[in-house]
Amino acid sequence: GLNVHLTGEANDYVGKGMAGGEIVIVPPPGSAFAAESASLVGNTCLYGATGGSLFVNGRAGERFAVRNSRADAVVEGVGDHCCEYMTGGCVVVLGTAGRNVAAGMTGGLGYFYDEEGDFPEKVNTEIVAIQNVLTPAGEAQLKGLIQQHADKTGSAKAKALLADWTAAKAKFWQLVPPAEKNTAQVNPSVDEVRAEPAAAAPVQVAATA
Repeated sequence: GLNVHLTGEANDYVGKGMAGGEIVIVPPPGSAFAAESASLVGNTCLYGATGGSLFVNGRAGERFAVRNSRADAVVEGVGDHCCEYMTGGCVVVLGTAGRNVAAGMTGGLGYFYDEEGDFPEKVNTEIVAIQNVLTPAGEAQLKGLIQQHADKTGSAKAKALLADWTAAKAKFWQLVPPAEKNTAQVNPSVDEVRAEPAAAAPVQVAATA
């Protein structure tokens, strides 16, 4: 797929319908603002995406990842209605979120860093459940995406979270729609290591005179 690296700002619909590749968006060097508190992309990003990855060293507007079905994304914060009608993929938000998160979300996973302790009240729980990160597979998925975000964007927030990972992990919430409740990333009772098939017994061939 196509890889795009943008230094600057982007408008609405970044990554709309993307099916692969990678988009990385970072603020200009020497920017006076803190990336984690500044909006760098507009509304409705990743609308209907079916693959690929998006890393934004800044905040996104409303309806981030609406109808996302397979793309992965890391962003520093979002507006209202994040993960609306999402059916797959994985979204990691390292900052604050607006209201009505996960309305109509039936698949995929979301991870939200809750520094203020008020994230649960912003979630639409009509379909999704909300829980801490409970499994090694879930932790690996979350930490791996944050590491990629740090490597690709230079995010100061991502680097700070990774530097004190034990404390950071405790402040993440995981959004779990019904389709994901029995996955290794969500359910501690699911064995993520499938047993290897037993080796076939050697065939004995009788010697003939």
